Amino acid sequence: MSLPETYIDGFHDKKAVEKMPYRKLGNTGLTISKIGFGGGSVSGLYNDFTENEAIETIRDAIKRGINYIDTAPYYGQGRSEAIIGKALNGVPRNSFYLSTKVGRYTKEWETMFDYSAEKVTRNLEESMRLLGTDYIDIVVVHDVEFGDMNQIITETIPAIRRQVELGKVRYIAISGYPIQTLWDIVQESQIPIDVVLTYCRDTLIDNTLHQFIPLFKEKGLGLISAAPTSMGLLTNDGPPAWHPANSETKKLCAQAAQYCKQNDVELGRLAVYHAMKNENCDNILVGNNNKSLLDSNIEIAIHQISEKELEVLNYLYKTYFQLKDNMHWEGLEVAAYKTYMNTKQ
Repeated sequence: MSLPETYIDGFHDKKAVEKMPYRKLGNTGLTISKIGFGGGSVSGLYNDFTENEAIETIRDAIKRGINYIDTAPYYGQGRSEAIIGKALNGVPRNSFYLSTKVGRYTKEWETMFDYSAEKVTRNLEESMRLLGTDYIDIVVVHDVEFGDMNQIITETIPAIRRQVELGKVRYIAISGYPIQTLWDIVQESQIPIDVVLTYCRDTLIDNTLHQFIPLFKEKGLGLISAAPTSMGLLTNDGPPAWHPANSETKKLCAQAAQYCKQNDVELGRLAVYHAMKNENCDNILVGNNNKSLLDSNIEIAIHQISEKELEVLNYLYKTYFQLKDNMHWEGLEVAAYKTYMNTKQ
């Protein structure tokens, strides 16, 4: 196979890169690793981790062929970007693609969202400073469902476009949980969108993304699917306390996790494998804040999973995850946010 354009002889582990599956990211021209490095995992949003190990894990991931790293100011309120910036110090800039986000920033609801052009411009400079780079490959409008669609189309996206014209950004993307909203913006925006980033919508409990794949592909969009473990819900350890899923969904996933534990199998590995099987997604974004997790995810991307794991997964398909109805929390977080903000007016 041909090596990706991000390959650098003498820096990369050539044998590892040759094994890594790559895909074309829509019409961008970028050749992207099937597995991406999710920066939310180095923010403290999900679990504790050691910063030094996280830094070494990021560097190891790049050397082994993962050439896409995604982060956001919201992840740890700059912590993720700062750690990634430390990890990238000394790493050849042309050995990876980097995305960060605009629109969502703090933990406090009053100041969490700002889709104004002024904020986009100012915060991109801060992101580049923390990341130690003078350009971002992909800038993503973060969680568009919380913003005003008209503002996002007429102000936020044009502000990113100006940064593209200045050479500080290469491609424009949008992200969010309700996929219909993403599609609506793709259709309405006068400025073409290059990439769509979804999360938790192609998992063992929700395949909503499948309904929209033909539409996105027809537009030539790059398609990135994040959070295959549904933000920890589909792991043996279970989700963080803040997870928005309802009690019924959490109970079902906990039962599946218990079955996995009884069979000495990690549910998270099965969830990542399930997402990786979707050949229509250009990249699967997963968290990797330690080398053990990185090893596991790369193994799944390259070698798939063991026969025992396949047997357990097939049992889970039949017993728990038949997907008669998608189990999601669409609209709940937006409604809670609007209710809170209305009380402040």
